[in-house]
Amino acid sequence: MSAPTRRERLRATTLSEIKDGARRLLVTGGVEAISLRAIARDMGMTAPAIYRYFPNLEALVGALAGDLYDELRGIVEAARDAAGADPADQLIAMCRAMRRWAVAHPAEFTLIFGNPVPGLATFTDACADAEHPGARFGAVFLAPFLALTRGATLPGPPADVLRQQLGCHLAPLTAKHGELPVEVAYAFLSAWTRLYGLVAMEVFGHLTWAVDPPEALFETELAALFAQFGGAAASDRPPAGNGDDPPAGSARH
Repeated sequence: MSAPTRRERLRATTLSEIKDGARRLLVTGGVEAISLRAIARDMGMTAPAIYRYFPNLEALVGALAGDLYDELRGIVEAARDAAGADPADQLIAMCRAMRRWAVAHPAEFTLIFGNPVPGLATFTDACADAEHPGARFGAVFLAPFLALTRGATLPGPPADVLRQQLGCHLAPLTAKHGELPVEVAYAFLSAWTRLYGLVAMEVFGHLTWAVDPPEALFETELAALFAQFGGAAASDRPPAGNGDDPPAGSARH
Protein backbone atom coordinates (compact mmCIF):
# COMPACT_ATOMS: atom_id res chain seq x y z
CA MET A 1 0.00 0.00 0.00
CA SER A 2 1.43 3.36 -1.03
CA ALA A 3 1.95 6.12 1.51
CA PRO A 4 -0.74 8.82 1.57
CA THR A 5 -0.05 11.86 -0.52
CA ARG A 6 0.46 15.30 0.97
CA ARG A 7 -3.06 16.25 -0.13
CA GLU A 8 -4.49 13.17 1.57
CA ARG A 9 -2.56 13.89 4.77
CA LEU A 10 -3.77 17.48 4.83
CA ARG A 11 -7.35 16.36 4.26
CA ALA A 12 -7.14 13.82 7.08
CA THR A 13 -5.70 16.46 9.41
CA THR A 14 -8.47 18.91 8.54
CA LEU A 15 -11.17 16.26 9.03
CA SER A 16 -9.75 15.47 12.46
CA GLU A 17 -9.61 19.17 13.36
CA ILE A 18 -13.23 19.66 12.32
CA LYS A 19 -14.37 16.73 14.46
CA ASP A 20 -12.28 17.96 17.38
CA GLY A 21 -14.05 21.31 17.09
CA ALA A 22 -17.42 19.58 17.01
CA ARG A 23 -16.54 17.65 20.16
CA ARG A 24 -15.52 20.81 22.00
CA LEU A 25 -18.86 22.40 21.12
CA LEU A 26 -20.68 19.23 22.18
CA VAL A 27 -18.97 19.26 25.57
CA THR A 28 -19.56 22.96 26.25
CA GLY A 29 -23.08 23.31 24.88
CA GLY A 30 -24.59 19.96 23.92
CA VAL A 31 -25.36 18.69 20.44
CA GLU A 32 -27.45 21.78 19.73
CA ALA A 33 -24.29 23.89 19.97
CA ILE A 34 -22.53 22.06 17.13
CA SER A 35 -22.47 24.31 14.08
CA LEU A 36 -20.50 24.02 10.85
CA ARG A 37 -20.31 27.80 10.71
CA ALA A 38 -18.93 28.06 14.25
CA ILE A 39 -16.34 25.36 13.57
CA ALA A 40 -15.28 27.04 10.33
CA ARG A 41 -14.90 30.36 12.13
CA ASP A 42 -12.74 28.80 14.87
CA MET A 43 -10.53 27.14 12.23
CA GLY A 44 -10.20 30.28 10.13
CA MET A 45 -12.09 28.68 7.25
CA THR A 46 -15.07 29.97 5.34
CA ALA A 47 -18.37 28.21 5.90
CA PRO A 48 -18.60 27.02 2.26
CA ALA A 49 -15.10 25.53 2.50
CA ILE A 50 -16.08 23.21 5.34
CA TYR A 51 -18.78 21.65 3.15
CA ARG A 52 -16.00 20.08 1.09
CA TYR A 53 -15.42 17.82 4.09
CA PHE A 54 -18.97 17.27 5.38
CA PRO A 55 -22.04 17.79 3.20
CA ASN A 56 -24.22 18.75 6.17
CA LEU A 57 -24.33 18.96 9.95
CA GLU A 58 -25.86 15.51 10.31
CA ALA A 59 -22.90 13.93 8.48
CA LEU A 60 -20.47 15.65 10.85
CA VAL A 61 -22.37 14.62 13.98
CA GLY A 62 -22.62 11.06 12.64
CA ALA A 63 -18.85 10.97 12.06
CA LEU A 64 -18.24 12.30 15.57
CA ALA A 65 -20.58 9.67 17.02
CA GLY A 66 -18.67 6.98 15.14
CA ASP A 67 -15.38 8.23 16.57
CA LEU A 68 -16.81 8.19 20.09
CA TYR A 69 -17.99 4.59 19.70
CA ASP A 70 -14.51 3.66 18.49
CA GLU A 71 -12.86 5.53 21.37
CA LEU A 72 -14.99 3.75 23.94
CA ARG A 73 -14.47 0.41 22.22
CA GLY A 74 -10.71 0.88 22.46
CA ILE A 75 -10.97 1.65 26.18
CA VAL A 76 -13.19 -1.36 26.82
CA GLU A 77 -10.90 -3.64 24.79
CA ALA A 78 -7.87 -2.43 26.76
CA ALA A 79 -9.70 -3.21 30.02
CA ARG A 80 -10.55 -6.68 28.70
CA ASP A 81 -6.98 -7.39 27.64
CA ALA A 82 -5.59 -6.29 31.01
CA ALA A 83 -8.02 -8.47 32.97
CA GLY A 84 -6.55 -11.86 32.12
CA ALA A 85 -8.15 -14.90 30.53
CA ASP A 86 -11.20 -15.40 32.76
CA PRO A 87 -14.32 -14.15 30.93
CA ALA A 88 -15.98 -12.98 34.15
CA ASP A 89 -12.90 -10.91 35.00
CA GLN A 90 -12.90 -9.52 31.47
CA LEU A 91 -16.57 -8.54 31.50
CA ILE A 92 -16.40 -6.95 34.94
CA ALA A 93 -13.38 -4.90 33.89
CA MET A 94 -15.15 -3.91 30.67
CA CYS A 95 -18.30 -2.82 32.49
CA ARG A 96 -16.27 -0.72 34.91
CA ALA A 97 -14.29 0.84 32.07
CA MET A 98 -17.50 1.79 30.27
CA ARG A 99 -18.89 3.39 33.42
CA ARG A 100 -15.71 5.37 34.07
CA TRP A 101 -15.67 6.73 30.52
CA ALA A 102 -19.37 7.61 30.64
CA VAL A 103 -19.13 9.43 33.98
CA ALA A 104 -16.06 11.33 32.80
CA HIS A 105 -17.63 12.20 29.43
CA PRO A 106 -21.35 12.82 29.99
CA ALA A 107 -21.84 14.91 26.83
CA GLU A 108 -20.23 12.28 24.64
CA PHE A 109 -22.18 9.49 26.35
CA THR A 110 -25.39 11.43 25.78
CA LEU A 111 -24.69 11.77 22.06
CA ILE A 112 -24.22 8.06 21.42
CA PHE A 113 -26.42 6.54 24.14
CA GLY A 114 -29.00 9.23 24.95
CA ASN A 115 -32.17 10.21 23.15
CA PRO A 116 -31.84 9.91 19.35
CA VAL A 117 -30.57 13.15 17.84
CA PRO A 118 -32.83 14.67 15.17
CA GLY A 119 -31.31 14.22 11.75
CA LEU A 120 -29.22 11.20 12.75
CA ALA A 121 -31.79 8.57 11.83
CA THR A 122 -29.61 7.22 9.02
CA PHE A 123 -26.63 6.81 11.34
CA THR A 124 -28.72 5.14 14.04
CA ASP A 125 -30.50 2.83 11.60
CA ALA A 126 -27.12 1.66 10.29
CA CYS A 127 -26.38 0.06 13.68
CA ALA A 128 -27.85 -3.12 12.19
CA ASP A 129 -24.73 -3.30 10.00
CA ALA A 130 -22.04 -5.38 11.72
CA GLU A 131 -19.39 -2.88 10.55
CA HIS A 132 -21.17 0.10 12.07
CA PRO A 133 -19.15 1.65 14.95
CA GLY A 134 -22.02 1.03 17.37
CA ALA A 135 -22.31 -2.62 16.32
CA ARG A 136 -18.54 -3.10 16.61
CA PHE A 137 -18.66 -1.68 20.13
CA GLY A 138 -21.45 -4.02 21.22
CA ALA A 139 -19.75 -7.04 19.66
CA VAL A 140 -16.73 -6.60 21.95
CA PHE A 141 -18.85 -7.75 24.90
CA LEU A 142 -20.26 -10.78 23.13
CA ALA A 143 -17.20 -13.09 22.92
CA PRO A 144 -16.44 -13.08 26.67
CA PHE A 145 -20.16 -13.32 27.41
CA LEU A 146 -20.41 -16.43 25.25
CA ALA A 147 -17.40 -17.91 27.01
CA LEU A 148 -18.88 -17.10 30.42
CA THR A 149 -22.26 -18.62 29.67
CA ARG A 150 -21.10 -21.71 27.77
CA GLY A 151 -22.58 -24.67 29.59
CA ALA A 152 -24.13 -22.46 32.28
CA THR A 153 -27.77 -22.43 33.33
CA LEU A 154 -28.93 -19.08 32.08
CA PRO A 155 -31.28 -16.83 34.05
CA GLY A 156 -34.67 -16.12 32.54
CA PRO A 157 -37.50 -18.17 31.04
CA PRO A 158 -36.79 -21.61 29.52
CA ALA A 159 -35.59 -21.69 25.92
CA ASP A 160 -38.90 -23.02 24.57
CA VAL A 161 -40.81 -20.20 26.27
CA LEU A 162 -38.40 -17.62 24.91
CA ARG A 163 -38.71 -19.03 21.41
CA GLN A 164 -42.48 -18.78 21.67
CA GLN A 165 -42.53 -15.27 23.16
CA LEU A 166 -39.66 -13.69 21.25
CA GLY A 167 -38.88 -16.02 18.36
CA CYS A 168 -37.87 -13.97 15.36
CA HIS A 169 -38.12 -10.71 17.33
CA LEU A 170 -34.50 -11.14 18.37
CA ALA A 171 -33.39 -11.75 14.78
CA PRO A 172 -31.51 -8.40 14.56
CA LEU A 173 -29.19 -9.72 17.28
CA THR A 174 -29.14 -13.46 16.61
CA ALA A 175 -28.74 -13.37 12.82
CA LYS A 176 -25.64 -11.18 12.70
CA HIS A 177 -23.80 -13.22 15.32
CA GLY A 178 -23.91 -16.70 13.86
CA GLU A 179 -27.49 -17.51 14.79
CA LEU A 180 -27.17 -17.12 18.55
CA PRO A 181 -29.50 -19.39 20.51
CA VAL A 182 -32.47 -17.35 21.66
CA GLU A 183 -31.75 -18.00 25.34
CA VAL A 184 -28.18 -16.67 24.98
CA ALA A 185 -29.36 -13.64 23.02
CA TYR A 186 -31.98 -12.90 25.67
CA ALA A 187 -29.47 -13.23 28.53
CA PHE A 188 -27.00 -10.96 26.71
CA LEU A 189 -29.64 -8.32 25.97
CA SER A 190 -30.97 -8.50 29.53
CA ALA A 191 -27.47 -8.02 30.96
CA TRP A 192 -26.76 -5.14 28.58
CA THR A 193 -29.95 -3.25 29.42
CA ARG A 194 -29.19 -3.67 33.13
CA LEU A 195 -25.67 -2.29 32.67
CA TYR A 196 -26.81 0.52 30.40
CA GLY A 197 -29.62 1.50 32.74
CA LEU A 198 -27.28 1.83 35.71
CA VAL A 199 -24.74 3.88 33.79
CA ALA A 200 -27.31 6.12 32.13
CA MET A 201 -29.13 6.85 35.40
CA GLU A 202 -25.83 7.86 37.00
CA VAL A 203 -24.69 10.01 34.08
CA PHE A 204 -28.05 11.79 33.89
CA GLY A 205 -28.13 12.38 37.65
CA HIS A 206 -31.17 10.20 38.35
CA LEU A 207 -29.67 8.29 41.27
CA THR A 208 -28.59 11.11 43.57
CA TRP A 209 -31.92 10.99 45.41
CA ALA A 210 -31.27 7.41 46.47
CA VAL A 211 -27.57 6.58 46.73
CA ASP A 212 -24.29 8.42 47.32
CA PRO A 213 -22.00 7.66 45.61
CA PRO A 214 -23.80 5.91 42.74
CA GLU A 215 -20.79 3.66 42.21
CA ALA A 216 -21.83 1.72 45.31
CA LEU A 217 -25.06 0.66 43.61
CA PHE A 218 -23.21 -0.06 40.36
CA GLU A 219 -20.81 -2.44 42.11
CA THR A 220 -23.63 -4.16 43.99
CA GLU A 221 -25.62 -4.68 40.81
CA LEU A 222 -22.51 -5.84 38.96
CA ALA A 223 -21.94 -8.52 41.61
CA ALA A 224 -25.57 -9.61 41.43
CA LEU A 225 -25.50 -9.73 37.64
CA PHE A 226 -22.49 -12.01 37.40
CA ALA A 227 -23.62 -14.18 40.27
CA GLN A 228 -26.49 -15.22 37.99
CA PHE A 229 -23.98 -16.89 35.70
CA GLY A 230 -22.15 -18.72 38.47
CA GLY A 231 -19.19 -16.35 38.52
CA ALA A 232 -17.51 -15.02 41.62
CA ALA A 233 -18.96 -11.80 42.95
CA ALA A 234 -17.72 -8.65 41.27
CA SER A 235 -16.96 -7.35 44.75
CA ASP A 236 -14.13 -9.90 44.89
CA ARG A 237 -12.44 -8.02 42.06
CA PRO A 238 -11.35 -4.55 43.23
CA PRO A 239 -12.15 -1.79 40.71
CA ALA A 240 -9.07 -0.44 38.99
CA GLY A 241 -8.65 3.28 39.52
CA ASN A 242 -11.73 3.44 41.72
CA GLY A 243 -10.56 6.43 43.69
CA ASP A 244 -10.10 8.48 40.54
CA ASP A 245 -13.69 8.28 39.37
CA PRO A 246 -15.30 11.74 39.19
CA PRO A 247 -18.81 12.26 40.49
CA ALA A 248 -21.62 12.19 37.97
CA GLY A 249 -21.98 15.47 36.14
CA SER A 250 -18.37 16.59 36.68
CA ALA A 251 -16.88 15.91 33.27
CA ARG A 252 -13.21 15.22 32.88
CA HIS A 253 -11.89 15.63 29.33
